[in-house]
Amino acid sequence: MWDYPRPPALVPDARRVRVALGERAIASTTSALRLLETAHPPTFYLPRTDVDMTLLRRKAKVGSRCEWKGSATYFDVVVDERAIDGVAWSYETPFGDYQALAGHIAFYASILECTVDGHRASPQPGGFYGGWVTPELAGPFKGDPGSGSW
Repeated sequence: MWDYPRPPALVPDARRVRVALGERAIASTTSALRLLETAHPPTFYLPRTDVDMTLLRRKAKVGSRCEWKGSATYFDVVVDERAIDGVAWSYETPFGDYQALAGHIAFYASILECTVDGHRASPQPGGFYGGWVTPELAGPFKGDPGSGSW
């Protein structure tokens, strides 16, 4: 990740990416987009066509804003009347170089079971960031203690 660019690069990823809550599949795709940014593990964006959108509930509040991607819209995941607050997000009208993110959803790996080619992803440290740490990556990562000024 230290050779990932800044501003971030957006690249296709054909590996099987799956998101679930317990036994319930929320998304599964081989058409993910990976956002690669210096010092961050990749963030995976999955096409809405491969997400069970009946399990997502758009949040009314305004989301965060990224200088490169634009304003985020957040979603709760609701499975069997269990609601997980703000665990997914999208960029409905992304800025210039990130137009490909339109129609895609990203998920935090902290509560949900996120896998890449069958390997469970760990959440990026720090709670705020949306990167997925997979076995081929080595830290330190933005979000680790002492990384606030990176």
